[in-house]
Amino acid sequence: MSTDALTRPTYGNWRRPRRPGLGPLGLLGTVVAFAGLLVALLASLASLAAAVIVLIPVALLLAPLALRTVDGRNVYQVIALRIGWMKRKANGSTTYVSGPLSQRPGGRFQPPGLLARTRMYEGRDAYDRPFGVIHHPGRNLYTLVLACEPDGGSLVDPEQVDIWVASWGDWLARLAHEPGLRGAQVVVETAPDTGTRLAAEVLPRISPDAPAAARAVMEEVVERYPTASSEMHTYIALTYGPAGGPKRDSDDIITDLSMRLPGLLSGLVAAGGGSAYPLSAERLAEVVRVAYDPAVAPDILSARAEHSTTGLEWADAGPAATVETVNAYKHDSGVSRTWMLTLAPRGTVRSSVLRGLLEPAPGTRRKRVSLVYRPIDPATSARIVEGDRRAAHFMAGSRGGLVQARASSEIRAAEQTAAEEASGAGLVEFSLMVTVTVDSERELQDAAITVRNLQASSRILMRPADRMQASAFTCTLPVGLLPWEHTLVPYQVREAL
Repeated sequence: MSTDALTRPTYGNWRRPRRPGLGPLGLLGTVVAFAGLLVALLASLASLAAAVIVLIPVALLLAPLALRTVDGRNVYQVIALRIGWMKRKANGSTTYVSGPLSQRPGGRFQPPGLLARTRMYEGRDAYDRPFGVIHHPGRNLYTLVLACEPDGGSLVDPEQVDIWVASWGDWLARLAHEPGLRGAQVVVETAPDTGTRLAAEVLPRISPDAPAAARAVMEEVVERYPTASSEMHTYIALTYGPAGGPKRDSDDIITDLSMRLPGLLSGLVAAGGGSAYPLSAERLAEVVRVAYDPAVAPDILSARAEHSTTGLEWADAGPAATVETVNAYKHDSGVSRTWMLTLAPRGTVRSSVLRGLLEPAPGTRRKRVSLVYRPIDPATSARIVEGDRRAAHFMAGSRGGLVQARASSEIRAAEQTAAEEASGAGLVEFSLMVTVTVDSERELQDAAITVRNLQASSRILMRPADRMQASAFTCTLPVGLLPWEHTLVPYQVREAL
C-alpha cells in the first residue's frame, strides 16, 4: 500500500474576527482615547494641570476597556452581565411556572424565555410533506428546521470524507446567497436509548408458537440492549428575516420556504447528511418537550409507535416549572448546564476533531452540541479578507524577532483565505455551545468533568454560560435562535466594544 493512500486530509485556517481599533480598546475605546488626547492637548495650552485633569477621567474610562478576560470580554461587559443577573433575580424572572395552576391565560405550557412569544405555523413542501415554521414576532424572523441522518465516518475512505467536507463547505457558502437568511444552526443531540422503538419492533414479531428458549432470548435482548446503546439526532435550523421589498404575511413566507426546501435538502444529502427531511410542527414540539422534560421521552416514543402521532401542540411544548441559578438551569425532570466556545482548535485538525464531543457521554441524560453559523454576503466577505490581508502585512513589516515569524504565518493564512474567497469560497462566522442534562444537581460536577475531558480531546476551550444559563439552554435547542439577533445592544455596536 502506498504512502499516499494513508494520507489523511487536514483542515483549519479559521481565525478570530479582528476588532477595529488600537489593541484591546476596540473602535469605541480608540475614538474616546483620541478625543481625550485632543482635548488634553487643547487644555495644555492653558496649563499643564488642566491637561492632567482631562487625562485622568479618560484613563479611568479606558482602563476597563483595556482589561479583558480570557474569552475576550472587557470589565464593562462583565459588570453589565452581573447587574442584569441581579435585576432578573430581584424581579423573579429566574423562576418560571406554567400550566393550569399558573396565572398565565389559558393554563397551557408555553415555552419560556426567548420562546415565550413564538408562534408555530405549518406548510407543505413539493412532496406534500408537512414542515413547521417558527415565527419570532419580536424580530420578525422565521425558522425552518430540517432533520437528517448523517452517514458515519467509520470505514470511509479519506477521499470520501474530503468530498463530504467540501460539499458541506459549498452548502454553507451557498447560504450566503439565500435571500433573507440571518443564520444557520446545526444541533447534534445524543441520549441513552430508551428501548421503546426496539421493543415495538421486536416483541410484536415474536411468534406465539416459538420455543420458550427463543422467546426468552429475544425478550432478554430487548431488555438489556438499550443499556449499552444510544440514540443520536441531527437537526439543521435555518432562520430567515425580511429580505426587503413590500411586507409579506406569513402565508407568503411559508410558500417561499416550501419552494426553497428541495434545493436545501439536496445539498445536505450531497454533504453526507444521509436521509434529510423537514420536521413537522408536531415533531418540533416533541423535540422541545423532551428537552425540557427528558423523562417523558419514552412516553412520546410509545405514543408515536402506537398511534403514529402524539397530538402535541407548540403551546404545550414547554415545561411546567423552571428555576435558573448562577451555573445551572432546573427544568421539570432534568438539570442542565451550558458551555460556550471561547477558542477554536488551533492549527490544522482532522475531520474527526469533534467526534468525541458529538458522541454520547456516559452518565448524562441528554447532550446537545449546537454549531451556530452566520454566513457573510460576498461583498462583505471580500472587504473582510482584504482588511485581514492588509493588517497581516502591516504587522509583519512593523515588528521583528520572534514576532516576525508568527506574523509570517499570519500572512500565509491571510493570503490563503483571500485566494479561496476570490475563487468563490464563502466566509462564515461560527460558534459552538454544549448543553448537558442530568437527573440532579449532584451529577452536574461529574458532567462538568466529562465536558472538560471532551474539550481536551477536541482541542477547544469553553466556559460555562454562568448567569445566563436559561438563555444559553434555549439557544442550543433546534429552534433557530440566533444570539446576536436577540440582544438589547446590536451586534455591530458590541463588536465596536
